[in-house]
Amino acid sequence: MADSNLRSPSAILACGGLILALSLGLRHGFGLFLQPISMDSGWGREVFAFAIALQNLIWGTAQPFTGMLADRIGAGRVILGGAALYVAGLVLMAQPQGAAGFVLSAGLLVGLGLSGTTFPIVFGAVSRAMPPEQRSLAMGVAMAVGSFGQFVMLPGTFGLMEGFGWSGALIALSILCALIVPLSYPLLERTGSSPSMPAPNGQTIGEALREALGHMGFWLLSLGFFVCGFQVVFIAVHLPAFLADKGLPTSVATTVLALIGLVNVAGTYYAGLWGGRYSKPRLLVWIYLGRAVSIALFVLLPITTWSAYAFGVTMGLFWLSTVPLTNGLVAGLFGVKNMSMLAGIVFLAHQVGGFLGGWLGGYLYDRLGSYDAAWGLAIGLSLVAALLNLPIREEPVVRLRAVGSGT
Repeated sequence: MADSNLRSPSAILACGGLILALSLGLRHGFGLFLQPISMDSGWGREVFAFAIALQNLIWGTAQPFTGMLADRIGAGRVILGGAALYVAGLVLMAQPQGAAGFVLSAGLLVGLGLSGTTFPIVFGAVSRAMPPEQRSLAMGVAMAVGSFGQFVMLPGTFGLMEGFGWSGALIALSILCALIVPLSYPLLERTGSSPSMPAPNGQTIGEALREALGHMGFWLLSLGFFVCGFQVVFIAVHLPAFLADKGLPTSVATTVLALIGLVNVAGTYYAGLWGGRYSKPRLLVWIYLGRAVSIALFVLLPITTWSAYAFGVTMGLFWLSTVPLTNGLVAGLFGVKNMSMLAGIVFLAHQVGGFLGGWLGGYLYDRLGSYDAAWGLAIGLSLVAALLNLPIREEPVVRLRAVGSGT
C-alpha cells in the first residue's frame, strides 16, 4: 500500500515538479558565475558563454536518446543517471582548471545530466500517469513548481557566492543536486519493452519517428521551440553582464532572474490550464508576440533598476509557459507511449537555439562591444516563431483518431 501511494499520480506529479525545481533552478543561476569565473581565470566572456552554449547543445543532442531510454526502462532510472552526471559536472566546475576542462565539466557533464533530469523525461512520466483531460494542467503544475525552484535558487545561489565564493557555491549546489536521487523513486515506472521491440501501442521506434518527422506540425513546433531556446539561454547567461555594463549591481540581475522564475510560476500554470481549454498553437502565438514586445520595450527604453524589474515580471509571464503547451501538443498529436523521445527531438531544436543564444551573445559582444545585435535578433526571431505556430492544427494523427487519443 505504501509503495502504491509513493507511485500514485499525485506523488509522480509532486516529485516530478521538485526534480524540475532542482534541475532547472540550479541551471538558472549559471549566469551569475560568468563574470567571477571569467575574471579569476583570465578568460574573455566567450569561453564561459561557449561552455554554457555547449551544455545546451549536448543537453539537446542527448535528449532524444535519454527520452527513448525513459520510454523503455522508465523515467526514474534515467533521472538517477542524469543526477549522477549533473553532480559530477558541478563538482568539477568548482575546481581550478583551464578553459578546456571547464568546457568539458560545464558543457559535457552538466549537459548530459540535464538531459536526464528535466521536462522531456519528467513530462513523459507525468503524461503516462494522468488521464488525457488532465495532462495539460498536470504539466503546467509541474512546470510551475520548476519555475518556483528558479525563483528560490537565484537568491540562494547569490547568497552562497557571497558567503563561500563561486567555487564553494558550486560545491554546495552539487549537494543540493543530489536530492534528485531520492525524488526519482516514484518515477521508477514499470515498463518492460526492449528498444528493439515494438512499443506497447504496436509502433516500433522507427515507425514513431517516421510518423512524427513526416508531420508538418511537428517541424513547425520544433522551429518555434528553437526560438524559445535562443531567447531563454541568451537572457539567462548574458543578462547579469548586460546589466553590469549599464552600471547596475549584481543584486539587481539576481532579482530580475528571480522575478522571471517567480512570475513564471503563474505563467506556466495558466499555460497548462488554458492549454486544456483553448488552442495550444494560438496560445503559443500570443506568447511569442508577448516576448517580442517585452524585449523591445526593455532594450529601447532607458535601462534602470525599475525597468529591469519590470522586464523580469513581463518576461516571466512568457519564460517557460511554452513548455507545457509544446509538450502537450506532442502528446496530443502522437500519444504518450513515445512522448519522451518525440518531445526530446523537439527539445533538441530548443537547445540548438540555446547554443546559438548562449554563444552568439558572447561572440557578438566580444566583436561589437555591446549586446545590441543579439537583442535585435531575439526580437526578430520571436516574431518568426509566432508566425510558425499559426498553421499548426491541434488534431491527433490518423492512427490515434482510429483508436482514441488517450494512447
